Amino acid sequence: MLLIQSERNALLASLSAVVGVVERRHTLPILSNLLLEKKGDKLTVLATDLELQVSTQLDAQAGEDFAITIAARKLFDIVRALPDAAKVKLDTKDSQVVVSAGKSRFTLQTLPAADFPRVETGAGLGEAIRLPQKTLKRLLQLVQFAMASQDIRYYLNGMLLVLGGKQLRVVATDGHRLSYAETELETEAEAREVIIPRKTVMELSKLLSDTDDAVELRIGANQVTITLPGTELVTKVVDGKFPDYQRVIPANQPRHLKANRQSVTQALQRAAILSNEKFRGVRLVMSENTLGIVCNNNEQEEAADEIEVSYNGDPLDVGFNVTYLLDGLGAVNTDEITLSLGDANSSMLLTSDAEAGFKYVVMPMRI
Repeated sequence: MLLIQSERNALLASLSAVVGVVERRHTLPILSNLLLEKKGDKLTVLATDLELQVSTQLDAQAGEDFAITIAARKLFDIVRALPDAAKVKLDTKDSQVVVSAGKSRFTLQTLPAADFPRVETGAGLGEAIRLPQKTLKRLLQLVQFAMASQDIRYYLNGMLLVLGGKQLRVVATDGHRLSYAETELETEAEAREVIIPRKTVMELSKLLSDTDDAVELRIGANQVTITLPGTELVTKVVDGKFPDYQRVIPANQPRHLKANRQSVTQALQRAAILSNEKFRGVRLVMSENTLGIVCNNNEQEEAADEIEVSYNGDPLDVGFNVTYLLDGLGAVNTDEITLSLGDANSSMLLTSDAEAGFKYVVMPMRI
């Protein structure tokens, strides 16, 4: 029985949107599968890890409705390996699916669709808020690098999303640095505050495009749904208390250094070659209109660089993790950046006039 017939590129786009959700190792074998479900003229492709669920739709030719599950990674790899112009057919045979294109044939095992678990969309979701995909994508780019990964403080393994009035804020921190970005919404939104898991943020970043097409968010106490054209994400939220980010972001720093972002980035990259591999420390030595960058390692080797900047404050020598500095500089797409500092024991604030809603805080380190 013929299930579907599709252009290779259309099917691959749908599989690409969902396959990242599937974990390579699972206690439930069916979670390694995708659910393919046809109703009417629409085919839904769905994947879940029980925390995050992503589904996408594509047009299906007339035929009987069906629901089956197939190994996600195998089907994705098969379709990806086919020629661009291939027409892909999926047929059922007993408890197997035959994937064919031209003279290529692949027989895959299936598991019952009735056993496939779904993340149900819960009640209590707030009003839908809409914004351009490129705006949300940019917000995520400005903060996602600062999320913790596998931190015992589980609430840091994600991104804080704050709604209130006409503002949408996103914040991420791993306890050593914090990144904050905000944007104005066209309409007012009910006050909401949730922590979205790291995996959801990463998958969403891949799905968002640099277009003005709308993305719709509905935020509940325990769940967030995100709807893009043809694709829907349903994610559980992290249950925990996010740090008070407003207290972390320093205000009224007395020293301000303005510099060309590319110059600072290149100098840090050069100096980092001789940084300590474990601690990755770099010293920023500031004097009038000059920024010195110094790195040492355990082999008594040293890198020293110097660039011209705009700085009229008191001399200062302060240490930071060079990777954290490079991450922040890499997130902004501007020519000039501003570094605001207090003393050698206070955190540094990185901002840019061209990214008005962006603030990046890095804690100092002893070197």
